[in-house]
Amino acid sequence: MQNTRLNRVVDVTVDRLSSWLRNPWRRLSVLMISLLFGNYLGPTISLVAGQRGQLDVAIAALLAALTELVSAVVYRRAEGTRSLFLECLNAIKIGLIYGLFVDAFKLGS
Repeated sequence: MQNTRLNRVVDVTVDRLSSWLRNPWRRLSVLMISLLFGNYLGPTISLVAGQRGQLDVAIAALLAALTELVSAVVYRRAEGTRSLFLECLNAIKIGLIYGLFVDAFKLGS
């Protein structure tokens, strides 16, 4: 592939971002934001699916399959070789499940 200005800008941006995320505190903050985004996403998905009333079972099956797929991809790799993307995806999954549990407890009381 040709080394255009756009390719160089993208390469430099990716390199700077990856070096910025090597700091453990920044990495932890990105993971916490992912966890909180998943916690926000859980009740939002259940609210939208519940509003419709027809897609409850399909959405529940889709979310169960999605969480199992993410778990299979993330936990297949060794502990030290996980990328930040996979860790963020796992944090979103954990936050999503936690948000759905909290929403279920709110509806049950």
